Amino acid sequence: MCRFLIYSGQSPILLSHLITSPTHSILTQSYDSRLRLDTTRPHNGDGFGVGYYTAGKQDDDGVDLGPEPCIFTSTIPAWNCRNLERLASKTVSPLIFAHVRASTEGALSDSNCHPFARGALMWMHNGGIGGWKLGVKRKLVSDVADKWFNVVQGSTDSEWAFALFLDSLEKYGGVNPDDEAKQRDGFGHTVLRKAMLKTIERINSYISSLPAEIREGEDVRSLLNFAITDGKSVVCTRYVSSQTDEAASLFFSSGTDWKPQPGGDGVVGAKPKVGKGEYKMERRDKGADIVLVASEPLTFERDNWVTVPTNSVLTIHNQNVLIHPILDEHYNSMSSFKRSEQFAAAKGQTTGDGIAEKNSTKAAIARDSSVEHLANGMSAVAVGAA
Repeated sequence: MCRFLIYSGQSPILLSHLITSPTHSILTQSYDSRLRLDTTRPHNGDGFGVGYYTAGKQDDDGVDLGPEPCIFTSTIPAWNCRNLERLASKTVSPLIFAHVRASTEGALSDSNCHPFARGALMWMHNGGIGGWKLGVKRKLVSDVADKWFNVVQGSTDSEWAFALFLDSLEKYGGVNPDDEAKQRDGFGHTVLRKAMLKTIERINSYISSLPAEIREGEDVRSLLNFAITDGKSVVCTRYVSSQTDEAASLFFSSGTDWKPQPGGDGVVGAKPKVGKGEYKMERRDKGADIVLVASEPLTFERDNWVTVPTNSVLTIHNQNVLIHPILDEHYNSMSSFKRSEQFAAAKGQTTGDGIAEKNSTKAAIARDSSVEHLANGMSAVAVGAA
């Protein structure tokens, strides 16, 4: 399975503060994933990708750089790419996607490296679509409109899921994904969330329509940790198509500053002894200038990270974090029910509760936050605005 990272901030950040410098940066996770149990394929070394936005910036000649993200991908393992370190040390952005790949579907090629983009929209995935080679791929491919069929350049289930998202955004969100005004001004977090939920619903319907002998004789469960952004808002999911199993790990952290901690000699700003440094999410007030979402925490500060609940959708809008339960046939309303980790473990994943924050102060605040009832009848915990 893969690993991904999202940064959304009021101010731009140097990519190296996320990708290369932290002790457990996403580059480190490509060869030392603490929540990966796959002993046969222990590395996320099948390529990587970084996507970031420069919207609002102009070059020296005053040329508008446009709303589309800049995306850099490579099939070189992230830990062995000098160009990634060079890029990360000289590039800043207020919204960043990063992904390291352990392939389950699709060959080793640039076209199969995440993130994927269409205009201002950027997408990535950790997990896999159940029953993909048992008939689900054929159903999905035949269900999307021709123009989204032609968007797909690679062979991964993840990119086909992106095509399905674009199709859902147009068919059920009533929005043309190629609309230039929407590309520049944003589609709106509620529209993106609706299309995301519809994408998952459609994937589940393809699996449900498989012949009974396949559904009963094969493992057709999906792990769908998806992420989408339009450069303004971010929507991501932690999801498994099961009422009893745990999903692949996902965490978030929010605060006012993401800062390196004292180096090996105890002086703030000093270089750490082994080339990597400890970072900490600081919180000076109740607001959130920075939100991080990650498959694995970038630090081992327990109070910095909160586990995203299984089968929920997380939305970042104006630096507020909203968490909605995904109310479908796989939703389990029993809050005390302990989901099994066996399925995620079989896919090389863990839930990560041991690393994160079950007993942390911040987790308690998140659990006890007031519940906002939204117009669609679902509930959301406004963590970032607490």
